Amino acid sequence: MPRPPLAREKVLDAFEAILIDEGERAATLDATAKAAGVSKGGLLYHFGSKEELETGLLDRLEHLTTLDLERMNAAEEGPVAYYVRTSVMEDDALDRALIAATRLAQGGSPRAADMLRDTRRRWAETIRPHVRDTASLDLVMLVSDGLYFNNSLDVHGPERLVPRSDELANLIALVLRATA
Repeated sequence: MPRPPLAREKVLDAFEAILIDEGERAATLDATAKAAGVSKGGLLYHFGSKEELETGLLDRLEHLTTLDLERMNAAEEGPVAYYVRTSVMEDDALDRALIAATRLAQGGSPRAADMLRDTRRRWAETIRPHVRDTASLDLVMLVSDGLYFNNSLDVHGPERLVPRSDELANLIALVLRATA
């Protein structure tokens, strides 16, 4: 009898959480099974190795990126404003998949590093037609990268490093003026 797809997602969620919270070395098959509340055999039913877990996570990232690109293309505010606005982390599925893939890349996974580069390339290709030149595209991508990076510093520090609401709207307006 096949196992429900939710069990597979539960295992991936556990793997992702361990990567985010403890890093790549801690994300063993045993630790993942324990965190998912399944036996090691249950984990191996879905993922025969740590490499298969990584593949599952990277497939998740690719799927979530595709959904994000669809939302970006459909956004009333336009792709540039959408991209900058969503660079302020919301701890959503895409954010978690990106962080987990980053942990894999930091641990030496070339496939994770390639996926992260491909994800960034896909976002840039979607934005490119909406900016005037390469320098404008670089500006959008680097502002976004800066917002995303500063989210990690903003979490436990006393300073507020990432603009919110009106400040973010003003930043987006400035980026749109500079890139149009």
